[in-house]
Formats: sequence, C-alpha cells, structure tokens
Amino acid sequence: MSPAPPTSTSGAGSPTPDPLEWLTGLEGVPSGFASTRDGIDALLRDRGLRRSTPEQTAESLLRGAHASAALEGSGSTLDQVRAGEGDATAEAAVRVSTELLGLVPVLGRAPLQAFARLHALTGAPDPGRPVSPEAADRLRSLGTTVLTTRVPALLLAALLHAELATAAPFSACNGVVARAAERLVLVARGVDPASLVVPEAGHLALRAEYESNLRGYATGGRSGLHAWLLYAAEAQARGAESSPLRG
Repeated sequence: MSPAPPTSTSGAGSPTPDPLEWLTGLEGVPSGFASTRDGIDALLRDRGLRRSTPEQTAESLLRGAHASAALEGSGSTLDQVRAGEGDATAEAAVRVSTELLGLVPVLGRAPLQAFARLHALTGAPDPGRPVSPEAADRLRSLGTTVLTTRVPALLLAALLHAELATAAPFSACNGVVARAAERLVLVARGVDPASLVVPEAGHLALRAEYESNLRGYATGGRSGLHAWLLYAAEAQARGAESSPLRG
C-alpha cells in the first residue's frame, strides 16, 4: 500500500504539505518512536559513542548482515558469516553492509541511486533496475518522500523499510534492500551516526511479528500501516539491545 494521507487542499502559496505528517497523529505512534529514540540516545551516550571504534561499527554491520540474511532465508550462522563462510544470501547481505555507510550522502541527494546501488550490491539479476514501470513510479515516490518529509527519522526508516519490502520493486533480495535502507536512514538522519544499533537483529528477534506485520502492511490498509509502525518502534528498540556497545 502507499501511505497516502487523507485528501486535503492547500491555498495558493501554501507550503507543500509533508506527505507523512499525518502518520504522527496515529495513536501510539509518536510515543512509541519517541521512547525508542530515547533508548537509543541513552545507549549511545551512556555506552560511549565518543569512544566507539571502527571495529564496533564493523561488528554492528556484520550482525545486521547476518540477521538480514537469516530473514531472507539464509541458514548461515553468525560465526560462519564472520568467517566469510556464509551461503550466497549471507554473502549478498555482507556486500551490502560493507558499502552501506558510503551511501549516506547519496541518500540525502539522490535516494533512487541509493536504492539501486543497494540492490546492485546483492548481486541479484538486473541490478538496480525496477521490474516494471509501476515499480519505477513507486521508487520515485519513495525518493521524493525521503527528500521532503520532516517526520522523525525512526518513523521514516520504518516506512521506507515496509514500502521496499512489500512493493518488491527489484528482481530479488528486496528484503535485504529494505532492511539496509532502514539502517541507512538512521545513520543519515543522525539517530545513529556510527551505525552501532542493529535494527535487522531486532526484526530477527521478533521474526513472527515482523513477517505478519509486513503482510498486514501490504494488505491491511490503514490498520495494517498503523500496526506496522507500532511494531517497528518495538523492533528498533530491540535492535539497540543487539548493539556491540552492549557487549
């Protein structure tokens, strides 16, 4: 589904309305994401963001790659992924994680290029190419939303994740792309500049809820969207618990 707001009109000269602002009025959504953001902020402050190391960032990205691959059907363990012995799906997720932080400035100026590059890194067929004109339109709409919305970053990350996962605009590995895009937003919007939170692990820990809420998002209209956002705030909080900063 496309998260279009209720129809409204603006007078001449009025500011362009934020396409996602209406989502902040859904019951429990603002408080859910605010609580998650507070938890992430506390983790990064109390566990030493200023003392974080490149090795911790690399470990966070590796944990995320393993979790994302598992959600995509990989049977590789974290130790196998760490040793470079993962299956093809795990290898694809690791390639994405390795270059993900380099796409932060790209997301801020050309989101479509960032999405296409994430897909190309998976090694899937037709790299970066939408599967249909409708998919291309959906991606363009998402790109415009990323550039224009002012909603909290956690909400934007959750919505972008669900849209990419359920619209499946690419030939394969759409889930890997969607989860990488969620993490990318958290870095680009300043929630987690060093990428120490592991949102993918949060989704893996809540796998049954993750999969059911994605199905609900795709088919459940406004109620499905609402349920996904409430779920996503919880999953992102679980992702903070999986940070290397916690040991």
